[in-house]
Amino acid sequence: MLESPNRTGQGRVASGLRFAVELIAWIATPWALAGHSALLAVLSVVVLIGLPTVFATPGDKKQILVPVPGWVTIALVVLQVVAAVMSTWVLLPTWLAVLVQVLAVLTVIAELPRWRWLWRAGARPIQ
Repeated sequence: MLESPNRTGQGRVASGLRFAVELIAWIATPWALAGHSALLAVLSVVVLIGLPTVFATPGDKKQILVPVPGWVTIALVVLQVVAAVMSTWVLLPTWLAVLVQVLAVLTVIAELPRWRWLWRAGARPIQ
């Protein structure tokens, strides 16, 4: 099985952009939800940090707790991107939310080679 672009030099830029978006999601989402419900704020942290920590596609990370098909990993990244964009539109001034949205678009573009690999990985049986 070929290695994921995530584990090669090709994936460095995408990984850095993805981490920046994840960090924004981890901070902004609970903050945006806290005014509505403390439980939702805590749950958002569990979902945004916990799920990608536990579930991963074989070959995409060094250590995997629970192996899942590639489409699940893609969905978790999309969740992070959407959470970052939506919560910054709620919390931040428009110009800053626009910058986060641009970062999110750049992240998705940079992630496309990895997502192609992950999609193909989803077609293979989990080992």
